Amino acid sequence: MFRSSAFGLALLSVAASAFANGHSIPAPTLNTRVIVSVRDQKLMLMENGIVAATYPVSTSKYGLGDAWGSLATPLGLLQVAQKIGDHAPIGAVFHNRHWTGEVLQPNTPGRDPVMTRIIWLRGLELANSHAFNRCIYIHGTNEEKFLGRPASFGCIRMKSTDVAALYAQLPLGTPVEILNDRLPKSSNLADPEIYGFDSPASGSGLRKDKAASEVKVASAPRT
Repeated sequence: MFRSSAFGLALLSVAASAFANGHSIPAPTLNTRVIVSVRDQKLMLMENGIVAATYPVSTSKYGLGDAWGSLATPLGLLQVAQKIGDHAPIGAVFHNRHWTGEVLQPNTPGRDPVMTRIIWLRGLELANSHAFNRCIYIHGTNEEKFLGRPASFGCIRMKSTDVAALYAQLPLGTPVEILNDRLPKSSNLADPEIYGFDSPASGSGLRKDKAASEVKVASAPRT
C-alpha cells in the first residue's frame, strides 16, 4: 500500500530540513513522483496524479536494506538529489560518475557498468539514511535481459532508453518511494488531497494547514 500519510509527512520534513540547512535541492511536490515496486520489479512515473509511464527494473539480488556493505536496495521515501549524464549518448559507460567515452550496445557480453544516466537518490528516513553515501542510483544497465527480476548491487537498474526518458522528466527533489509491495492502483493516487497536499499545489507544494509542530526534521547525508 502507498503510505500516504507517511509520504506527506516525509516531504514536509525534507522541505523543513532544506530550509533550515540552506540545502540547494528544491522542496518536493506531488506534481511528479516515482514509485518503485520490489515485488513487481517495476517503476511507475506519476505526473499530476496520473500514471505517465511504467518501466521494468531490477533491484538488488542481495535483498533489501541500507546497511553499509550490504549491496541491498533500501526501502522507503527518498528523493532525487543529483542527476548526471545530461548530454551523454544512450549506452554511455560511467565510472565514478564520469563518462569514460565508451558506448555499449545492450547485453554486451562480460560487461556490467553503470550506463546512460545516473539519478542519485538521497534517503529521507532513518531506514534509508545511508542511501546517498552508498551511491544508490537509478541508472541504465547493460544487462537488460535481466530486467524484471532482482539483479543489481543495490541500485535500481533500467533499460538505457527508459532511464534517459525518465531522467528528462525528473526535476531535482522529486520524491521516490521504494516499496516491498505491488505498485498501487492509479485510482488510489489520483487525488492529491489524500496525501495532505493542496490541489492545485501551493508554491511549496505543501498544505498551509500543516502545523510546524507536526514536522520532524530528519538530517540527511551530506552531498
